[in-house]
Amino acid sequence: MKTRSLLATALLMAAFGAWAKQAVDTGHGGAVATISHEASLAAMEILDAGGNAIDAAVAAAATLGVTDPFSCGIGGGGFMLIYSAKDRRVIALDHREVAPATFHPGIFRNADGSEMEWKAAVPNGLSVGVPGTVRGWHEALARYGTMGFERVLAPAIRVAEQGFAVGPNFHRINTANEAKFARFSTASALYLKDGKALPVGTHFRNPDMAQTYRDIARGGVKAFYEGPIAASIVAAVNHPPANPGVAVLPGDMTMADLKDYEARIRQPIRSTYRGYEIHGMPTPSSGGIAIAQALNMLETFDLSGRSRAEIEHLYLEASRLAFADRNAYVADEAFVDVPKAGLLSKEYARERARQIGPRAAPGKVDAGDPYPFEDDLSVPLRPQPKPLARESMHTTHLAVSDREGNVVAYTFTIEDWGGSGIVVPGRGFLLNNELTDFDFSGPHPNVPEAFKRPRSSMSPTIVLKDGAPAFTIGSPGGSTIITTALQTLVNHIDLGMNLADALAAPRMSQRNGDTTLVETLLGFPGSEQAKALEALGHRWRETDQIGAANGIRFNTDGTVTAVSEPLRHGGGSAIVQKQ
Repeated sequence: MKTRSLLATALLMAAFGAWAKQAVDTGHGGAVATISHEASLAAMEILDAGGNAIDAAVAAAATLGVTDPFSCGIGGGGFMLIYSAKDRRVIALDHREVAPATFHPGIFRNADGSEMEWKAAVPNGLSVGVPGTVRGWHEALARYGTMGFERVLAPAIRVAEQGFAVGPNFHRINTANEAKFARFSTASALYLKDGKALPVGTHFRNPDMAQTYRDIARGGVKAFYEGPIAASIVAAVNHPPANPGVAVLPGDMTMADLKDYEARIRQPIRSTYRGYEIHGMPTPSSGGIAIAQALNMLETFDLSGRSRAEIEHLYLEASRLAFADRNAYVADEAFVDVPKAGLLSKEYARERARQIGPRAAPGKVDAGDPYPFEDDLSVPLRPQPKPLARESMHTTHLAVSDREGNVVAYTFTIEDWGGSGIVVPGRGFLLNNELTDFDFSGPHPNVPEAFKRPRSSMSPTIVLKDGAPAFTIGSPGGSTIITTALQTLVNHIDLGMNLADALAAPRMSQRNGDTTLVETLLGFPGSEQAKALEALGHRWRETDQIGAANGIRFNTDGTVTAVSEPLRHGGGSAIVQKQ
């Protein structure tokens, strides 16, 4: 035990040294924070050329598809939250992947009726949803941007064409995907050498990706959803490019599935917390509702005079209760009646918060009953709670603002690291495995159905104070996205940390489980912080790192501060324009 404590102390000292190198920048111009320096430079190039935050966000996202291809790209989908300075409102742009027309609730069941194993379902054509990213970019640029694809894709085309040196983080994730990529000829050719991940220092180029971006720049959104690129996607899904001797389950996607895909403009989730206005994503993301509900519960407690451990205890227990309800009730509202008003009700939060005691709950808690708090005279069926479905932790998030005051918080993904493992032949991008985000059996709100969008946890968040942007935050991490955003909010608002420290602090993710997931990267296990919470009954399950957040703070003196990770995902990038 003494050795573990000494190790924790050493790790924390190392972490503090790394925090000194954290990507933080402050200035008076536009700002960007991403997990990739090339992506941040791409956004800054667009801002310097007169583009707005929306233009710059798409440029950064496209570049991330080259430099962080295992987490995101045009083979996936996402959720973009936009603050329009001109309209003084927040807009939610949903371009989540959808299930093809042939999908049905039994699609992930074996012949004997049992559920397929999640890990076995991922690397197949069957797991691929209709990609939404390019349609989402198109809608964002057409409605709120000032530039077109030809200009905003130029930095990403240049990076894909010229290439870059493989770094330790790229190599780490690629190594984790060796078995998956070895199943497919195209992924093997692009990312492996003699069956192994490309070594650190390898000069990596993706000319096929560059050409795909050029085709989109010339032909627009139709080039992706109706032309030869669409045909290539359909062929890859239905006839995956498997290596000899590898058995792969094909999908059943059609050109009509792609042509009919629509991005949706939705009303964001709006809640209040201790004088702030919190805006998040609505369904099919569960993040906005879960974060708002947890904050509503926390708001019932007077935190003045409480210790850090007491406040973090309340955060963990509020998160546990919010996840119990999230798992039971939330899915795509086009298919199920989500009791949204009840879940967001301050009165319901007070009732749920009464279950939070001075010690941690011993394990899973039951979902509450939000229906009496609904302003609805109908009598919907109450779904039965189910355990938390498996959800991968590999996505990316970026934040951008411009001089005019527009803000973009954008989370997008291909789901698992490396998605389905299928690189579209001749196109250079990986296809998602987003359909494994459905619950594999029912009855449940999130069962697979044709044209349905699987429930997500992506939680881009924009926070206003007195009607103006105060800060924005978001992260990758599967269902831990919700707890990362929630904990960062608590760190910043309740514990008084500046946004950089709030983002860098050790993370704890309680999602209605017997244990709370914590990080070893920052030496949390065995630390004084951990011991204080253990004394309140909390128990841990360890992983190396949780999330890779990015954010922007809008300071009262008129400056902006962009912040990214000091350590997670290899460290991030934050840049603010200089006058």
